[in-house]
Amino acid sequence: MVRVAGIRFKRAGKIYYFDPGKFDVIKGTNVIVETARGLEFGTVVSEIKEIQECKVVAPLKKIIRIASEKDVVQHEENEKRKQKAIQLCQEKVNKHELVMKLIDVEYTFDNSKIIFYFTADGRVDFRELVKDLANIFKMRIELRQIGVRDEAKMVGGIGNCGKGLCCHTWLPEFEPVSIKMAKVQNLSLNPTKISGICGRLMCCLKYENEVYLELRKGMPDQGERIKTPDGLAVVIEANILESIVKTRLILEEKSADNPEKLSPEVHIYKKQQITRTQKHSGKEKDVLEDIDAELLDEIKDLLKD
Repeated sequence: MVRVAGIRFKRAGKIYYFDPGKFDVIKGTNVIVETARGLEFGTVVSEIKEIQECKVVAPLKKIIRIASEKDVVQHEENEKRKQKAIQLCQEKVNKHELVMKLIDVEYTFDNSKIIFYFTADGRVDFRELVKDLANIFKMRIELRQIGVRDEAKMVGGIGNCGKGLCCHTWLPEFEPVSIKMAKVQNLSLNPTKISGICGRLMCCLKYENEVYLELRKGMPDQGERIKTPDGLAVVIEANILESIVKTRLILEEKSADNPEKLSPEVHIYKKQQITRTQKHSGKEKDVLEDIDAELLDEIKDLLKD
């Protein structure tokens, strides 16, 4: 077991583990730590605890010190300089006529590097831009191309639910989201209904997916034949959340001369009252057996990002 403290560098950013060493830090404490990018200003979001060594990315770096008032002032100054840096960079982008959209800028705590985040439809040759920026800022320059999901996470906005975007307010990492999750919940596959402002599938489709998968077990699909206490019936609607199915009883079986005759009345049954006559069909087969297709959807989403 290893003693660690969870530290975050951005709002709703990923939590990284560091060795607290001699410091008895608590949640909300500002600290200075060493990262691959140099010294960084972070905030403790997970108090000291012990975790298994296999969950730690080696080598585990230590907390250098608890942030002083001078460190806090320097961090705030770096934040204030961001807007000016974006303006200067945008001027140079326009000068070189580069097709790219600047999203955010970030100064490392020790001012050894400045990172510009941007989106673009394809590859961008920004070598001349980097030279101009290096002459202006007199420090190392890094331009990092990001996807539309990361753009939404940085910029923020209001989701379809009327609340702030999950990725911007609290979600530390993106989880794979598949079109299968929308199918399981019987949602309309209209892209405008199931996509977030980033244009990708909404992250919230993932939240209730396991519950829907569990409730869906044993539920028939629309059009499936089932056995009911009143005889054979055809499912016209299945309500997963209430675990009920709406059916029409089969009055006469289909024959060579006559079509199948169904009752005009709709009969409602609980899931426990029915027996399925088919092992799997329709959507359930897609959900349970079409794993390769689901992985392919996720790979396509990643490539788009």
